[in-house]
Amino acid sequence: MDYRIPRSWLALLASALLFSLPAHAGKITIAAAADLKFALDDVVAAYQQVHQGDEINVVYGSSGKFHTQVRQGAPYDLFFSADISYPRLLEQVGQAGSPVVPYAVGRIVLWSATLDASALRLEDLANDKRIRHVAIANPKHAPYGMRAVEALQASGQYQGVEPKLVYGENIAHTAQFVDSGNAQVGIIALALALNPELSAKGGYWLIPDQLHAPLEQGFIVTKRAEKNDLAHNFAAYMSSPAARAVMTRYGFVLPEAPTPQ
Repeated sequence: MDYRIPRSWLALLASALLFSLPAHAGKITIAAAADLKFALDDVVAAYQQVHQGDEINVVYGSSGKFHTQVRQGAPYDLFFSADISYPRLLEQVGQAGSPVVPYAVGRIVLWSATLDASALRLEDLANDKRIRHVAIANPKHAPYGMRAVEALQASGQYQGVEPKLVYGENIAHTAQFVDSGNAQVGIIALALALNPELSAKGGYWLIPDQLHAPLEQGFIVTKRAEKNDLAHNFAAYMSSPAARAVMTRYGFVLPEAPTPQ
C-alpha cells in the first residue's frame, strides 16, 4: 500500500500553514532609558495583545550609552531617551528614521527600602547618621544622575552628600543599590518608585522640579528602521490612549495628546 501524500495535498497544506501565520508580523529591538523599565514593559504587553504576531524586544540602559551605540551602528530600531537631546543629536547627524517625538517629562524622588523616605528631605542625606550611602545614576551618561546632582547643588547639599554617593550604571541599577541595602537612600525615577515591586517596600519624596532642569524625554525610529513598518506602528501607538494611560500611571508628565487628523 502506498502511504505517500500526493504532492498536490502537500502544496495545499503548505499554503494553509502560510496563510494561518499572523499577517504583517514583524520584529524590532528597542533601546530604552532604564526609567521606562516597568512602564514600557506594560505598553509593549498591551500592544502585543492586539498585534500578537509581532515580536518586540526591549533593552534597558543609560541614554548616553545608547546614543553612542546607535551612532556606532548598534542594531536598535527605536531609541527612547530620558534626555531628548540625545535623539536630537542623532537626527542632526542623519541617524534618525523619523522626527524626534517628545513622549514624557520625568521626575526624581528620594526613595528608600528601609527608611520612610516620605519624611526625608535633601538636607537629611548629609545629616542623618542612618544614611551611610546615597545612590544616584552615573551623571556622566545618565540623565537622571545629572538631575540628581543639579538638585543637590541647587539645594546647597552637594558638598555634604558627595562623600556618601555611590553610582549606578543607570537609574534601574541605582534603585537596585537601594533595594539590596547597599545604599540606604537613592535619588531615582518616580516611574520606578511607583512600580508595585518598589512601592511596597518604602516610601518616596518628590524632589521639587525647580531644583533641576526638566527631564524632557523623547524617542526616534532609527535610520536602520526607516522602512520598518512595525517600528513606525509602535511609534504611533505611543500616542494612543492606552499607552498614555500606562505612562500616566507611572507618574510621567505627558505632552498634549496629538490632534486627530
